[in-house]
Amino acid sequence: MSVLAVTGATGNVGGRVARLLAAAGVPQRLVVRDAGRAPSLPGATVVTSTYGDGAAARRALDGVDTLFMVSGAEAADRVDQHRTFIDAAAAAGVGRIVYLSFYGAAPDATFTLARDHWVTEEHIRATGLPHTFLRDNMYADFMPYLVGEDGVIRGPAGDGRVAAVAQDDIAEAVVAVLREPGRHDGVTYSLTGPEALTLNEIAAVLVSQHLSWISKAAFVGPEVRYEPETIEEAYASRAKYNAPAWQVDAWVSTYTAIAAGELAGVTGDVERITGHPPLSLREVLSGG
Repeated sequence: MSVLAVTGATGNVGGRVARLLAAAGVPQRLVVRDAGRAPSLPGATVVTSTYGDGAAARRALDGVDTLFMVSGAEAADRVDQHRTFIDAAAAAGVGRIVYLSFYGAAPDATFTLARDHWVTEEHIRATGLPHTFLRDNMYADFMPYLVGEDGVIRGPAGDGRVAAVAQDDIAEAVVAVLREPGRHDGVTYSLTGPEALTLNEIAAVLVSQHLSWISKAAFVGPEVRYEPETIEEAYASRAKYNAPAWQVDAWVSTYTAIAAGELAGVTGDVERITGHPPLSLREVLSGG
């Protein structure tokens, strides 16, 4: 029987993937950092490993035919952790890797973490293993969290657009790929929502769906608006968090990538893989 390993089962997308596989009766091995946090699912076994522990990862991945790999938690050394885990997968004899990457991953992407995803993709390619890359756009589910406590979305996004995609759609696409091993080898998919919206338009949708998303974010007022920042203003307004420089660069470059038009493309890949159109932001906020 083919052995399928799933990482990220304690997270948003990985957890959705694991639950969908379990509901479909697909056996899986959940690779998690903390076994105590792993979901209890029929047909699932649990093994522990971090991405940075090559020996543990090799043991966890022994006998695996297909590995679904989400990106690790954001950290200064995340790419190094990814390399260690990928090398362990190759050493363990994993048959193929399905990697959840980011839309527009490239060495010169404006969004700094998209560059990290490109490096990870390149390392997977270098192993020679069959692979599939699913590059998701920003999460539509995350849009409420762009709103500050004062009801304002601030960032240097200008009038740029983002084709945000639902986490449910991402998970469905991943599961479809995992359930057809080999069919998607060598393919890179770009997963987006059905429309590309400006932050002004996103703010308007948030207002219209206020009661649906109000419990998901800190802001509890009746109005939401977008106020463009300069890059200098963006760094200054985020200085209060005392975050490391690489993390602030990632936060700010999320918006500058939107301004540059790098997150605006709308594709048909979600429907191509799942057989149904992707959810709109309005549908995500209203619960589908």
